[in-house]
Amino acid sequence: MKKLFKINIAILACLAWVNPTFGQTQEFDVKGLKVIYKNVPKEIISARLFIQGGTANYSMEQSGIEDFALQLAVSGGTKNMSKLEFSTAAEQMSTTVAAGTNYDYGQINMRCVKQNWDASWNLFVDAIMNPAFEEQQYGLLKDQLIATAKQNDADPDQSLVQAAMANVFEGKNYEKNPNGTVESLSSLSLEDLKSYYNSTVGKERSFLVVVGDIDVDDLKKKVAASLAKLPKGTMPSEEERNMLGEVTNKINDRDIATNYIAGVLSAPTLASEDGTAMMIAMSILSERYFLELRSKRSLSYAPYSYYDNGKVTNPYNWIYISTTDPKQSIQVMVDEISKLKKDGFEEKELVNKKQKYLTQFYMGQETLSSQSQSLGSNELKGGWKMSENFTERVNAVTLEDINRVIDKYTDVISWTYLGKADMVSEEDFLQPNKVPDDVKLNSKN
Repeated sequence: MKKLFKINIAILACLAWVNPTFGQTQEFDVKGLKVIYKNVPKEIISARLFIQGGTANYSMEQSGIEDFALQLAVSGGTKNMSKLEFSTAAEQMSTTVAAGTNYDYGQINMRCVKQNWDASWNLFVDAIMNPAFEEQQYGLLKDQLIATAKQNDADPDQSLVQAAMANVFEGKNYEKNPNGTVESLSSLSLEDLKSYYNSTVGKERSFLVVVGDIDVDDLKKKVAASLAKLPKGTMPSEEERNMLGEVTNKINDRDIATNYIAGVLSAPTLASEDGTAMMIAMSILSERYFLELRSKRSLSYAPYSYYDNGKVTNPYNWIYISTTDPKQSIQVMVDEISKLKKDGFEEKELVNKKQKYLTQFYMGQETLSSQSQSLGSNELKGGWKMSENFTERVNAVTLEDINRVIDKYTDVISWTYLGKADMVSEEDFLQPNKVPDDVKLNSKN
């Protein structure tokens, strides 16, 4: 197995060397705006403007304002083009301009074919620099976002995620819902969106990532004549990391056929020495959960665990199950962690997981959009070079590393339960020999 793994890694390394998907990356400054450019000789170009801060940029009452503002900017036309004119021009060139946000950052992105680079860049820049923010488009988008928020409230999985975040990160930025709630979205006026956009989208918080086959000097000239003219702005406020050392279990009573359960555990940052090992360890645990909870006991259709390294400020570990037998399910999940803390992982698990990760990574890097996303998100989490040395980081992980991190970061689990409250008790959520004196258990109807 080890020999096969080494052969596969060698093949992947060779593919990385000859495959034009993996090109030269450079970083430079254009009048105060950071630009990360990766040269890849393909006929597609991907550009993304990242805006740092995410939920740190607004209050709890304004949850969802960034997503609302960015989506309106790219979908509601500009001061130079109506919504119809803008969308028609983009469609004729097979160009897409879109936006989105999450807990730590927002972004406006563009994808185009190389032959339409100049015209597509102009659309991209116009949407960022001159959004129309018209009343009619604001009203239409507001209705859509509120409808989506209502659907999410009715979806148990979505409700569980938000309940868990509110439970674990109470009083912190991650308690805020980046997509907004029915109440917060309803209260946001058009003037709120304009003010937020103008005060947030500036050079201090932003950086540009471009992946494709273009002339660097041309890119620099384009940026200097456009995005470099954004206001300087300020950096978002920083929040101290929350290591999740205190148990906060919460039961949300809901009369539904299946009970939904999430456990949140502390985790290292991706850039730390424990980051890559944590990612691999939680992925192996997820496979063990599938085997024990679904294959052997039929307790759930899709139990899983993962290390959420997508979070910049406060990454965490997440374990999940939906089940009709919550007591037994929780016990099995805790027992599997206890077994790992006692006996550790097996060498073959690590070898197999490394191979899967590297295969998935190279397959995932086939599109330029995924490459620009990877460069930008890694820049926020510790530096864009982490995206390009992923292979080295995975190969460097040892069995000792994954045993160390699973032992180090799994002492405290904060559980959030959504389902019939009479099917669980406080004791069901407590790990053996790890029962803090300050356990909190809240019940909400």
